[in-house]
Amino acid sequence: MASVARPLSPEPAASVGTVTPLIAPGHTYRSITEKISGVVLSGDVPTGWFVGIAFALVLLGSLTISAITLLVVGTGIWGINIPIGWGFAIINFVWWIGIGHAGTLISAVLHLLNQQWRTSINRFAEAMTLFAVLCAGMFPLLHTGRPWLAAYWLFPYPSTMGVWPQFRSPLIWDVFAVSTYLTVSLLFWYVGLIPDFATMRDRAKGRVGQVIYGMAAMGWRGSALHWQRYEVAYLLLAGLSTPLVVSVHSIVSFDFAVSVIPGWHTTIFPPYFVAGAVYAGFAMVLTLGIPMRAMFGLKDFITMRHIDNMAKVMLATGLFVAYGYGIEAFTSLVYAANPYEDYMMTNRMFGPYGWAYWMLVITNIAIPQLLWFRRWRSSIGMLFFISMSINIGMWLERFVIVVVSLHRDYVPGSWGMYYPTIWDVGLFIGTLGFFLFMMLLFVRGIPAISISEIRHLLFEKKHEEKHRHHEEAA
Repeated sequence: MASVARPLSPEPAASVGTVTPLIAPGHTYRSITEKISGVVLSGDVPTGWFVGIAFALVLLGSLTISAITLLVVGTGIWGINIPIGWGFAIINFVWWIGIGHAGTLISAVLHLLNQQWRTSINRFAEAMTLFAVLCAGMFPLLHTGRPWLAAYWLFPYPSTMGVWPQFRSPLIWDVFAVSTYLTVSLLFWYVGLIPDFATMRDRAKGRVGQVIYGMAAMGWRGSALHWQRYEVAYLLLAGLSTPLVVSVHSIVSFDFAVSVIPGWHTTIFPPYFVAGAVYAGFAMVLTLGIPMRAMFGLKDFITMRHIDNMAKVMLATGLFVAYGYGIEAFTSLVYAANPYEDYMMTNRMFGPYGWAYWMLVITNIAIPQLLWFRRWRSSIGMLFFISMSINIGMWLERFVIVVVSLHRDYVPGSWGMYYPTIWDVGLFIGTLGFFLFMMLLFVRGIPAISISEIRHLLFEKKHEEKHRHHEEAA
């Protein structure tokens, strides 16, 4: 193994031009393993991690109090009414599902497209997907008010009463789509972790860590047969996961698109929702990834090239979202020739909730246009600000779609306003705390960057350099 650990000479500037490398120069196989595994195995925990955990626990207290109060008292503590029967619960459900899309895109789609820049961020994004889906899953259950009396109707269990779920309802489609997405994403995440679990098993000092990581590694020894089966399984799961990027949020959009409510009944919703989900997902990856790489000193592996590529993906998907907004306005105001659709869009722009629509346009369309300029894409502070702007904008988008479309329907006598209560806000803030808490535990318990894939990337880099030197010598 001595030959494996030879120091890697810094990459010549001429070989990459102005392109930032995917791995900082000077790393060896040993240094990669020690650096990434050291985040988990080292006893030196950054102060920022403890501050984050404390903050997340405070927010988790909000989730606990709000959920218990809801289950004891009922959904009357929320601000929902007639005609706004869908409030924060559905807004937050769709928002969290959207955030979970970046993990599948980075891991599966970019893997099939052989995009090497995914290797430093895929593990982190996959974990983000799982925790975001768990946050999303809370809201449909809690939205029933009495989950023990109502939630089981969503599942096709053997019914002795001969009553089955209404399979023509898109809410039932959500159950199958989200549960399938969670299952496949969990399998994909776990399979990718197996080689790294074996590395952690071999490097752990304590007996408890050796046993836990050893069980998770499932007997991995790094043989050629193990690698062959691993690569086949990983590729198959990538192929299974790829359609989920399109299907899951398309089905979530059917909650709205198959209705007859003005502002919902439109065929653009499926692609519009998918683009928005990827947009929000990459924004959240940057929002969490930027502090993480600074806190744990991972700038050698999550380089500016990774961040620049994610910014470009955000810019591209943001243009899709902007196109969706434009088509939606054009169809409602010009093309549809429907007075109800016309009024719906006018009310969105200039009605009581007009502030939300224009804040949505500013945060989701105007501010991200700064990503056209390399100067802002290379500024960590500006990227963090833009990603936070997109997170807020995508939440406002769901608010506009759900609340503003419902608060003024066909009959003026039934018009109303929606005012969220502290319990609406407390539950949402609590899920943010749960998400942050799980992400911080993940970073400390499991390698946040794939050790095996980074080592493979270094191998390919050395092989390319060797081939280039041979060509220059010839």
